[in-house]
Amino acid sequence: MPTSAAPNLRLGSAPDSWGVWFPEDDRQLPYAQFLDELASSGYEWLELGPYGYLPTDPAVLADELAKRGLKVSGGTVFGNLHRPEQYEATVDLVGKVAALTASQGAQHVVFIPPLFRDEKTDAVNDVVEWDADQWKTVHATANRIGKRMFEEHGVQIAVHPHADTQICTQAQIETFLDGTDSRYVSLCLDTGHVAYGGGDNLDLIARYAERIGYVHIKQMDPEILRQVRDERLGFGEAVKRGVCVEPPQGVPNPADIVAALSGLDAELFVIVEQDLYPCEPDVPLPIARRTREYLNGCGLGARHQQR
Repeated sequence: MPTSAAPNLRLGSAPDSWGVWFPEDDRQLPYAQFLDELASSGYEWLELGPYGYLPTDPAVLADELAKRGLKVSGGTVFGNLHRPEQYEATVDLVGKVAALTASQGAQHVVFIPPLFRDEKTDAVNDVVEWDADQWKTVHATANRIGKRMFEEHGVQIAVHPHADTQICTQAQIETFLDGTDSRYVSLCLDTGHVAYGGGDNLDLIARYAERIGYVHIKQMDPEILRQVRDERLGFGEAVKRGVCVEPPQGVPNPADIVAALSGLDAELFVIVEQDLYPCEPDVPLPIARRTREYLNGCGLGARHQQR
């Protein structure tokens, strides 16, 4: 395997790339199979995925990871920012994820606003745009949660733009970043979701370099993105149609992303996320291997050899 051309970037993957969206679901792989396949496909780092999918006992989780030679890059959590009445419940869940993440030596928690569509039915169940007052609440809540998680657990919240959320388009991402405190809140640059929302990844990297704390690298199929716009599809339906594709089949170009990120004065985790829910159990592993090999060829390193 060639030496990484981007020594400041660490490549990993996530349960999402194995079709895991929920803590429990009969259409998902058992967690042990996910961990086995993650290790065998050549990855060293992993994101924890939905809280409760992997063991939440720190000792059990550490043992499961250690025997496979795996390390944690960060945790993942969905949390509401625009409804004050949900603050305490959100902080409670984020705190659990932050504590588990920190227990494994990681310092990043990817924070995703809840989708305004149901993830299984695509029914709209919340506002699709925040007004000025809601944005003020979002900014204040994100700063408050970020500060608390940093002080209590030593982690930084990395807010993740996502399809079918109110932080998805370029303008929405910029509005969020411009109103939050860089000491406690960073951006998880998800290259696929930025493209989904019509944004420009390279522009965000250039203009908001100091805010990027974590990266999800994925690609979207341009034809299905057209269908999303023309047919007003929800993200769940778009995923079923195969909107998330393995490189180099979609946008943006991973090589361009790696080149831009390699020029930043920061060490970053770059985590593969190819949304596959639901999928057959034999689908993810060969995709994971091919994706890792392709990204290695772009200068983004992984293990020195496969197991």
